[in-house]
Amino acid sequence: MHSYKAPIRDVRFCMQEVLGFSSHYASLPTGAGVSMDDVDSILEAVGQFAEEVLAPLNRSGDEEGAHFENGKVRSPRGFADAYKQYVDGGWPRLANPEEQGGEAAPYSLKLAMSEFMQAANHSWCMYGLLNDGAIKTLVSFADAQLIERFVPKLVSGEWMGTMCLTEPHCGSDLSQVRTRAEPRGDGSYSISGTKIFISSGEQDFSDNIVHLVLARLPDAAPGTRGISLFAVPKVDDQAARGSANSLRCLSIEHKMGLRASATCVMAFEGARGWLVGEPERGLNAMFVFINKSRLGTAQQAQAHAEGAFQSALAYARERLAGRSPHASSSGGPSALIVHPDIRRMLLTQKAIAEGGRALVLYCAKWVDLADGGDVEQRALAEQRLAVLTPIAKGALSEWASEATDLGIQILGGHGYMKEWGLEQRVRDVRITRIYEGTTGIQGMDLLGRKLLGPQRQALTEFSAEILAFCRQANGAELTAMTARLVAAVKIWLELTELAAERSASDPAFVGAAAVDYLLLAGYVSVGYMFALSAQAASSKLADGTTEEAFYRAKIQTAQFYFDKLLPRIHAHAASIGNGSESLTGMPEASFGLEV
Repeated sequence: MHSYKAPIRDVRFCMQEVLGFSSHYASLPTGAGVSMDDVDSILEAVGQFAEEVLAPLNRSGDEEGAHFENGKVRSPRGFADAYKQYVDGGWPRLANPEEQGGEAAPYSLKLAMSEFMQAANHSWCMYGLLNDGAIKTLVSFADAQLIERFVPKLVSGEWMGTMCLTEPHCGSDLSQVRTRAEPRGDGSYSISGTKIFISSGEQDFSDNIVHLVLARLPDAAPGTRGISLFAVPKVDDQAARGSANSLRCLSIEHKMGLRASATCVMAFEGARGWLVGEPERGLNAMFVFINKSRLGTAQQAQAHAEGAFQSALAYARERLAGRSPHASSSGGPSALIVHPDIRRMLLTQKAIAEGGRALVLYCAKWVDLADGGDVEQRALAEQRLAVLTPIAKGALSEWASEATDLGIQILGGHGYMKEWGLEQRVRDVRITRIYEGTTGIQGMDLLGRKLLGPQRQALTEFSAEILAFCRQANGAELTAMTARLVAAVKIWLELTELAAERSASDPAFVGAAAVDYLLLAGYVSVGYMFALSAQAASSKLADGTTEEAFYRAKIQTAQFYFDKLLPRIHAHAASIGNGSESLTGMPEASFGLEV
C-alpha cells in the first residue's frame, strides 16, 4: 500500500507563485506578521503530522469503526491520542482570535495545511476540524458573555463544537425544523427535539461539546424565517459542579464510509441553551458555519483526489502489463504508466487534484478578505464567495468521486481490494457530494438563488477578471489555452442569459439545469486556475530554473485539462439548452410499477 506524502511543493507553488499569497498576507491585519518562511514551516510540520500520525490510523480506524455503548462514543484506537498531539502542538489556535487565546494568521493558511490532514485521515478530521466554524459563528453573532464562556476553550481545542441542523423528517429542508426552545425565565432556554447526522455529537476527544442547535421559539413564524440558533453545551458549566445537560446520543449511524467518525442521532430533552444572535435569525447566523463547512468540504474532496492520484501513480509505475505502443514487438511488458488510457486516467486525477487545490486556495483568499479586509473589500469578497463557494463545493465533490473511482480502475482488481486503500477513498469521499448541501442544492443556490437574483454582478466581475487575464497573458503555451478559456466564459455568460429568459416562463427550468450549470461553471473556474498556473510556470521557465521538469509538468497538466476536460462544457451546455420538458413531461405513473 502506498504511503501518503503531503504535496508541500505543489501547495507552495499554488500559494506563492500562482496566487500571490506573499503580497496578499502583507495586506491583511492578520497576515502582516506571517512570512512565506513561516508558511513553509507550518506546512512541513503539519505534513509530517499527517504522514506519520494520521495516515497510519486511516485504514485501522476504518476497519475498527467508532464504538457506541450505553450512550457513549469511543473512537478507534489512536484517534484520541492523535487529537491530543494536535492540541499540544497548538494547531487549533492558529487563525483564531488572539483575544480569545488564538494565534493571528489568515484563515487561508489554516485551510492550506488542512488538506494534508484531510487526505491522510478524513474520519479523524471529522471530530476536530468543525471547531473553526463554531468559533466564527459565535464570535460573529453571540453576545460578549457567551463568547467569553465558550470561545476560548473551543480555540484551545479543550472543548469541541458541532452543528445541529437537520431532523429525521426534514433532511435538507430546514423549513420543517420542529425542535422547540422554551424560555426558562433566567435568560436561558429549554431545548427539546431530535437532530440527526450530527458529526461528533458525542466523542471521547474532549470533556465538553458545544452544540449549535437550530430550534423554534414559541409563536415563531413558519418556515426558515422562524428559526433561531442556540448554544447548548453537553456539560452545563454554569450549573452546580458543572452537571451534565439534558441531552444524549441515541445512536451512531452505520455508514458506507467515514466509519471511524461518529455520526450521531442526538436527543435534546429540555437541555439548557442560550440564544445566539437575534431571535428568528438563526439560519442567517448558522450560514457562517455552513459556508465555512462548504469550502472545507470542497477541500476534503480535493484531498481525496490527491490521495487517490498518489496511490494510482505509484502502482502504475510499478505494475508491468502489456507493451508500450512505441516498443518493439520483441520487447517485454511495460509499466502501466506508458499506456495512453492509463495516462488519461492519471492525468484526469492529477488535473482534478491540482486544479481543485488552486480553486480552494483562490476561494480562501476571498475568505481572508471577507474576514479582515476594509469595508469595500469585505463586501466584494462576500459577493464573490456567494458565487465561488457552491461552485467549489459542488464541482470538486463530483470530480473527486470520479478521481477516486479512476484510481480503482487503474489498479484493476487490486484496486477493488482493501490493500491499496482506494476502495476506502471511494467510500469516504462519497459523502462530500451530500453533506453541507447536495450537488443539486448547490446548483440551485448558484443559479436560482444567486445568479438569477442579487449576485449577478459577482459573476460579471469574476468573468471580467478572467477575460482581463486572458488579454494580457503571453507565451506560446498560453495562446491556445486562453482562446479556449475566453470561449468558455462566453458560453457561461450566454447560458446565464438563457436561464434568465427561460426560467421566467418555465418554473422547472432552474431545477432541470442546475447541476449541469454548476459543473460547467466549475470547469470554467478551474480552467482559469490552470491558465494562471501555466502563466506562472512559463515565466519561471523563461527566467531559467533548476526545476525545469516541475514547471514543464505544470504546463503539460494544464494542456491536458484544456484538451480533454474543459470540452465537457459542451455536453453540459447542450443539456441546459434542452430545457426541462423531458424531465417534467412524463406522468408520475409512467416511471414504473409502484413498490
